Amino acid sequence: MSKLGEGKKVFVGMSGGVDSSVSAYLLLEQGYDVTGIYMKNWSDDFGIEGTCPWEEELEAAKSVADKLGIEFRSINFEREYRDLVIEDFFKQYKIGNTPNPDILCNKFIKFDKFLAKCIELGADYIATGHYCKTDFDGRLYKPKDSNKDQTYFLSQVTSDALKKTIFPLGDLNKSEVRAIAKKQGFENHDRPDSQGICFVGEVDIREFLSQRLTVKKGYIKDIDSGEVVGEHDGIWFYTLGQRKGMALGGFPKPYFVVSKDVENNILYVGQGETHKELWKRKVSCDNFHYINYPTDFENLSASIRYRSKDSKVTVLEMNEGGKVSVEFVNSQWAPALSQYLVVYQGNECIGGGEITYC
Repeated sequence: MSKLGEGKKVFVGMSGGVDSSVSAYLLLEQGYDVTGIYMKNWSDDFGIEGTCPWEEELEAAKSVADKLGIEFRSINFEREYRDLVIEDFFKQYKIGNTPNPDILCNKFIKFDKFLAKCIELGADYIATGHYCKTDFDGRLYKPKDSNKDQTYFLSQVTSDALKKTIFPLGDLNKSEVRAIAKKQGFENHDRPDSQGICFVGEVDIREFLSQRLTVKKGYIKDIDSGEVVGEHDGIWFYTLGQRKGMALGGFPKPYFVVSKDVENNILYVGQGETHKELWKRKVSCDNFHYINYPTDFENLSASIRYRSKDSKVTVLEMNEGGKVSVEFVNSQWAPALSQYLVVYQGNECIGGGEITYC
C-alpha cells in the first residue's frame, strides 16, 4: 500500500526546536523524501546585536536530521531578513507605530524566499512546524490546538504558497508533539518554546531599538486634563496600552499609554485599564491581503493581536482592492497602528492587513 508522500520531496524548515523536529519525523513516516533545512536568518554581522543562538540551533537541527537519517543543509537569508524585516521594524517604531516582524518574516522569508529556493533545489513542497492547517487547496485553517494557533502570523502568506506547503502539526496538541519527540529520543523534547523577535531572539525591545533610535526627551501628558505628568525618553520606546517604564506614580489609578503625537513628541496617557481611549471598535486597513476572498460576510470574526481570541465583526467596507474597515461587536483593547487585523470566516483565516486606523 502506497504512502501519502511516496515519490514527493519535501524540504522542512528545521530550527532545532521540537515542533520542526517532529514535523520532519511525521513526514518521513508518511513516505516523503525529506530534507532538513536550517534557515540562517540572523547573526550580529550587520551591526545590530541580537541574542539568536544560531550555532546552537544549527547543531540541534543537524542532530535530529542525523537521527532521522535525512539529508540536512543550511541556507542563508540574513541579508534578505535584515532588508525586508528588520529595517521595517526600526522604520515603523521611529514613526510611532508597533510593527510585527514575525508576520513579515513569514511573508517575505519563509513563504517567499525560502519557498522559492527550495523549489529551485528540487522540492515539491516545503513544511514548517507551525500550528495551523492547509489541505493543498491554498487555504489556511485553525489547528486542533487552539492555544498554539499561529494562523495570525501566517495571514500574509499567499494562496499559491500554501498550495506548496505542508503543516504536519495541524491535528496535534503541543503535548502530543512533545510525547512523540520523547518517544523518538529527541533531546529537544522538553526544550522551551522560543520567545522574542523571530530569529533575533529574546531581546529587551528598548535595548534593541536603542541601537538605532536614541533618547529624545519629551512630555508625558494626561489626555483628559492636558497636564504634564512626566517625561519620556522617545516616542518609539512606548506602545499603546503600555503601563510600565514611565516612572509615573502617586496617582489614583495607574497610567497607560493611550496615544502618541509623534510630530510634537508628546506621549498621552490615561488613568486605568478601562480608560475609554484604550478601547476601540472600528479598525481599518488600507492594503488588506486576501489569502482567499470571503463568501459569507455575515459570519466574519477578527483579531488584532496574537493570542487574542477572534471576535465577531460587522464589515463596514471590504473590497478586493485592499481597503477593509470593520466594527467589532465587542470593543477591543489597545489596537495599535502597524499591528495586524486578521480576519476569519469560521475556522478559515482569509487574510490580514496592517492597521492604519483605530
